[in-house]
Amino acid sequence: MAQKNQEKGVTGGAPVVTEPGRVRNVVLVGHSGAGKTTLVEALLAASGTIGRAGTVTDGTTVCDHDPAAVRQQRSVSLACAPLLHHDVKVNLLDTPGYGDFVGELRAGLRAADAALFVVSAVDGMDAATAALWEECAAVDMPRAVAVTRLDHPRADFDEAVALCQRVFGDNVLPLYLPMLGDDGESVVGLMGLITRRVFDYSAGLPAAVREPDPEHLPAIVESRNELIEGIIAESEDETLLERYLGGEEIDTEVLITDLEKAIARGHFYPVVPVCAETGVGLDALLDGLVSAFPSPLEHDLPAVTGVDGSPRPPLACDPAGPLVAEVVKTTVDRHVGRVSLVRVFSGTLRPDQVVHVSGHGMTERGHPDHDADERVGHIYSPLGAQLREVTACVAGDLCALTKSGSAETGDTISAKDEPLLVAPWEMPEPLLPVAIVAKSRADEDALARNLSRLVAGDPTLRLERNAETHQLVLWCMGEAHADVVLDRLRSGGVELETEPVRVALRETLSVAAKGHGRHVKQSGGHGQYAVCDIEVEPLPRGAGFEFVDKVVGGAVPHNYIPSVEKGVRAQMERGLVAGFPVVDLRVILFDGKAHSVDSSDAAFQTAGALALRDAAEKGQPALLEPVDEVTIRVPDSSVGAVLGDLSGRRGRVLGTEPDADAEGRTLVRAEVPAAELLRYAVELRSMTAGIGTFRREFARYDPLPAHLADQARKEHGTHP
Repeated sequence: MAQKNQEKGVTGGAPVVTEPGRVRNVVLVGHSGAGKTTLVEALLAASGTIGRAGTVTDGTTVCDHDPAAVRQQRSVSLACAPLLHHDVKVNLLDTPGYGDFVGELRAGLRAADAALFVVSAVDGMDAATAALWEECAAVDMPRAVAVTRLDHPRADFDEAVALCQRVFGDNVLPLYLPMLGDDGESVVGLMGLITRRVFDYSAGLPAAVREPDPEHLPAIVESRNELIEGIIAESEDETLLERYLGGEEIDTEVLITDLEKAIARGHFYPVVPVCAETGVGLDALLDGLVSAFPSPLEHDLPAVTGVDGSPRPPLACDPAGPLVAEVVKTTVDRHVGRVSLVRVFSGTLRPDQVVHVSGHGMTERGHPDHDADERVGHIYSPLGAQLREVTACVAGDLCALTKSGSAETGDTISAKDEPLLVAPWEMPEPLLPVAIVAKSRADEDALARNLSRLVAGDPTLRLERNAETHQLVLWCMGEAHADVVLDRLRSGGVELETEPVRVALRETLSVAAKGHGRHVKQSGGHGQYAVCDIEVEPLPRGAGFEFVDKVVGGAVPHNYIPSVEKGVRAQMERGLVAGFPVVDLRVILFDGKAHSVDSSDAAFQTAGALALRDAAEKGQPALLEPVDEVTIRVPDSSVGAVLGDLSGRRGRVLGTEPDADAEGRTLVRAEVPAAELLRYAVELRSMTAGIGTFRREFARYDPLPAHLADQARKEHGTHP
């Protein structure tokens, strides 16, 4: 992974800053195909970071270095690409646009101080991008919009801006308008609305700045007036509006200053047209990122506690403060080992420093709580897959660490003598199960090694070893996520196959019945003798198991009564008709026989099991399936389709209500058999244009319908 700089055309060393004010952390978000990775590549080339821009189709971009990304020609993981512009380090965080990789997107949002929404002038945007805008708005994250792919024949900048205004709301206004060339189709420049200057890219970068042609003035004046009114509305100078309405010409520097303040506060959202292929707008976008987006000094930091959960004072982005950093992404490179992308919130991270690595609260995802002291080796500035060594990483900046023995995604790195814990960010629950089987014993060992690495780096992946179905199940975000996970396992030398996911059922008896268990054997020496009579009664769902002793007259000696119960419990674990555990049953021992010599603990255990099997033949055995309570969050327009689909899944709708946290969303609550939810993560996304989500929680076991119960018995057979 630590490739030499010249291999990717890197033109210089890593940009290094010593103060947070010279850092901008910007995450690029938008739907798959909007052009995020291509835009990052163009910005790296425009800033001189790389000598020549690669392409997604050729698999030569800096950010799409993952083999799966190269094959699929789309981003599948978070990538960091820093550049230097006007002596400011801009850490560009490229995120996948496909919904399955939302964990990578969340990590990018955590590491960033501002978001650049990339919207295609050809394809518009998807519903997930609109939902993400709302999420950023909830935390006042500064945002801007880059409208890309202007060189496409179907590109429509005006429609793209109108779409952004409809979806994103107020104060989404362009700072520039595209300028067409002599052919009336190609975009050769930009018209600056505040400066009223034309930026001509006909000769490439940097743009030639000149006065606008007369035919450009009407469009500039109309859009400029709207822009100025938007800026004034957000200005802290209350006299500005009166002066403007009075006909005063507001000074350009005043407008720019107020605009930059409004953007940094997250109250104004500029739109910049860019074309990665021709270079149009790249320098204007870089100028905006540096001048208008906030530095880490202006961004709120996450809360911290002691490792024991005790409260701690709020952090400040101070290089001289206590060390607090967070691992926002972990990858495992076959040559370098574990590589951790780290955001430093406070203090300064230096080589050879002994730090405390702490991870808590992810036990359910397969990440046990852990604490360890480790020595930092080298510190690197990552440029995609390349690692360029640096001497330190100050508060507000990003860096990469290698060969950490315990650091996982989401872990906190802090001072050894003052260990702290950063409040975790929200991660979605993986809801698509995939059962995998290694082809050989050697593959089983390789699979275990590779799985531990994958789980350490991907908090949206959950590993389950189901003791009841004896399956190894990977819980993924969707099919694309599952494909990437399986691909990484196979590329690690593991031969594996997938198989249908099995749902763990339960058995019970439907009616009361009596059972007789007789275990008598004579084979020389001490024999085996035990007889017991039981009565079984079904209990309400969820009641569990009860064993009642009603033996009178010592028919079963007191010391053997626990043996009968042990045998009954063992048979319940083995199942009665299909090999599933038996639940919700009361077993009453009311009679039996013993032999003074041949009776034993083992004999009465066997007799107890035989008695339960005998009772099962008369007690109308039934299979039970797990039922989950699900809460589904969908756009209002999809409610009808979702309700109809639930009916087809044997679901029972409990009710619907408006989502208090998001306008235009509805919460649907229902109870659905777990077997009907195995692929629901995929199918819900399809029904709701990619933005439907759901949560599930076990509710109870219900009887399996007769035709499904018969099928289960045939598949699993009758177990003694």
